[in-house]
Amino acid sequence: MESNPLNPHETLTSSSNVQDREAHPQNVVLASDSAVTKAEKIERHGSQGPPAKRMKVEDHNGTTSERRKGVAPIKSEFLINRSATNPQDDDAAEGAAHQPGKRREKSKGQNTARNFGSSKDEVGLCSSRATQPEFSPNDCQYGDKCRFEHDLRKYLKEWKRADLTTFEGICPIWKANGKCHVGWKCRFVGSHSEERETENGKELILTDSSSQSTTGIGTINEVSTQAKSDLMKRKFNTPKTDKYVKWLEERDDERATYVSPPFLPSEKRRLYFGPETPILAPLTTQGNLPFRRLCVNLGAQLTYSEMAMSLPLIQGQKSEWALLRAHKSEATPPAFRTIKNYDNTRDLKFGAQIAANKPWNAVKTAEILTQLCPHLRLIDLNCGCPIDLVYRTGAGSALLDSPAKMDKIVRGMNAVSDEIPITVKIRMGTKDNRPTALKLVDRLVYGGSGAAAITLHGRSRQQRYTKSADWEYIADCAALIKKFNERGDDLADTIREVDTGKVYFVGNGDCYSHVDYQKHLEEAKVDSVMVARGALIKPWIFEEIEKGQYLDKSASERLGLVEKFVKYGLETWGSDEMGVGTTRRFLLEWLSFAYRYVPVGILEYLPPSLQDRPPAWRGRNELETLLGSDNYKDWIKISYEIEAEG
Repeated sequence: MESNPLNPHETLTSSSNVQDREAHPQNVVLASDSAVTKAEKIERHGSQGPPAKRMKVEDHNGTTSERRKGVAPIKSEFLINRSATNPQDDDAAEGAAHQPGKRREKSKGQNTARNFGSSKDEVGLCSSRATQPEFSPNDCQYGDKCRFEHDLRKYLKEWKRADLTTFEGICPIWKANGKCHVGWKCRFVGSHSEERETENGKELILTDSSSQSTTGIGTINEVSTQAKSDLMKRKFNTPKTDKYVKWLEERDDERATYVSPPFLPSEKRRLYFGPETPILAPLTTQGNLPFRRLCVNLGAQLTYSEMAMSLPLIQGQKSEWALLRAHKSEATPPAFRTIKNYDNTRDLKFGAQIAANKPWNAVKTAEILTQLCPHLRLIDLNCGCPIDLVYRTGAGSALLDSPAKMDKIVRGMNAVSDEIPITVKIRMGTKDNRPTALKLVDRLVYGGSGAAAITLHGRSRQQRYTKSADWEYIADCAALIKKFNERGDDLADTIREVDTGKVYFVGNGDCYSHVDYQKHLEEAKVDSVMVARGALIKPWIFEEIEKGQYLDKSASERLGLVEKFVKYGLETWGSDEMGVGTTRRFLLEWLSFAYRYVPVGILEYLPPSLQDRPPAWRGRNELETLLGSDNYKDWIKISYEIEAEG
């Protein structure tokens, strides 16, 4: 029985029955996932499928065996009989609230049967007392009308939940900075508070660690409340955008005559993408600051913010601006080779990605980001998001069907972004078997839009993730850009408005190991590769790329990464009730991907494939089996040390 590294006094076991301690049930088959569906048919009917769907592999003894497509090749000693497992009954679990004897009146409205819990104290502590000694509180502006608790001892005894024992009960924020900014609300307050004798009796006080720095965790691109307020009230000035948008309107009205632009773009800071710069893709929800920080520690050289919508940024919404915060480790220069006209000391890892459906939105957002976020490597225009909510507004992958609008947006962003380069991320097209990316790349590059780099995801919007990425098509686009870089302006239709130097081309799709990474560099001839789901499932893929070998991380090492993510999360979102709840939420989001990792040490053949789904298997120890469980209750068990009761 293994002890829990987060709490040595407890052991880690699966939440299911005794048989589930040895293995977890097979993954649920999704109808939309063709790879899983084919694998399931093989498992159910024993069919080996057509020869084209099987790969022959020679083992070390020289005998030939077959690797079935869509099925993770797990060694036989780690496979279990599916009939021997007792999978959870999801229908029964959902009906648990309607068991006999628990009858209740039916409420009206939507989601009335769901209990969402709470990530806040039953009665909160007034902010005038939150960081002050017991006998020296600040004055509360609401006085007797304040609905929060003013009695510190009563709050700690009756309303605040018990301190957590994670990290030996020591607050990670206080340990890192010498001071915890949430004060008495901290779920680890016992580690940085004490009771001292005074003339008026015993007083509760917060302690500071004089040996530690109090400069914070080191976040960059922090936008002031005043700036957000000015944006909300439409008082934030964007003079370049105003002139440029007015020029666009005049040009559209006077199409028969040429109207000179009000100004030309500034010279851009030179970028570099190369084999030594693996890229963490912009990931919705999971591409948060703690996860990016974790990936940078593991070797990611370039990172992107989560996709931010342009209109909420223009309106000063706090939630949208929070996406652009980054850690100081993302402000360090990436790895590089000696490149002409490239100054690595001026470069950094972090870039922002935005989505827009109209030129004025994108141009205004680019100018605002240039003024308020000084630590940006680049601003990337998302032209590949397949989500319906984004697509229907005309943003994301909808721009793939509006090349003229896309070109206008990129040119406008380049005009107002000062020295910050503009890049574009696209998909193959919006529909299967009708790729349009080659024409788009041709227009962006040879049309002189000024895009410093283009990233191509080798799938269409309609395809989503049901098929493997088309790296042959990515190679065709890479050849087009390579031809342009070799001959440059001699082939351009017009003189480029801004000289960005070499136009870099990045491929994206199904990169799950250093073997995949090197294969794409060599065969597709891309400058670098962007990693998305592969990083969610195993963040140490960047470490593998750097070392050029597989890393068989032990279960304890993987749990150590979970612990590190939790520390980063608490430092980012706070160690109070809200911060703990937010950290736990994003941890569970990550674990919903991380459980799909099958250790390379139990695979029969390499390299692993991102599209493969494993049959029922057990790990080399109990903790490894727990980390590979697809049961959400086991994910909660992994996170229970920071669980906010609800």
